[in-house]
Amino acid sequence: MDILNHRLVDCQAVHLTCSKNTRALEKPDTIVLHYTAGRSVLSSAFYLCRPDVAASAHLVIGRAGEIIQLVPFNIEAWHAGRSFYRGRVEFNHFSIGVELDNLGRLQRDGARFFAECGAEVMPSDVYADDSGGKISYWHKYTDRQACALRDVCRMLAREYSIAHVLCHSDITPRKIDPGPALEGALREIGCLNIQSLISNL
Repeated sequence: MDILNHRLVDCQAVHLTCSKNTRALEKPDTIVLHYTAGRSVLSSAFYLCRPDVAASAHLVIGRAGEIIQLVPFNIEAWHAGRSFYRGRVEFNHFSIGVELDNLGRLQRDGARFFAECGAEVMPSDVYADDSGGKISYWHKYTDRQACALRDVCRMLAREYSIAHVLCHSDITPRKIDPGPALEGALREIGCLNIQSLISNL
């Protein structure tokens, strides 16, 4: 995996055109992580590229570890929205947005689990979290997806001097993504936490 002209190469990444994004992104220092809450990596990527959708991202990472790049890393993507964290605001202006193909928070109906979009998730793909004092259910991330995310983040950190990795939920109280299941997936591949995605370079 490498970066050439602000695009991923040598990793079989698929490149789409997201022509609505044109503003320069100078010296990004942060990666912001999201989940798509969509039914597939392709449907989410095509949706984010639509000119009538006021959202986009630099990358979408699928459950098999596949990577789709929508926006070059030197162009601002619309992934953070109104955002603030530790005295900084408007994170679109200095961050790279990475979307992970994941259905997000789930609702339980007896022994069955459903995403907001209506898709059913098998119990083996459900992550149960009780950190908030009440159990909640989330779509698991895959090991291949977590490994691809780690590799991408470390590549970006080397190329652009990235200093921070944040969750969307860190920078806006309106959002809950990427959710606690990501921390579980990262531990499975030997990453202690989200910030460790860019450590041990």
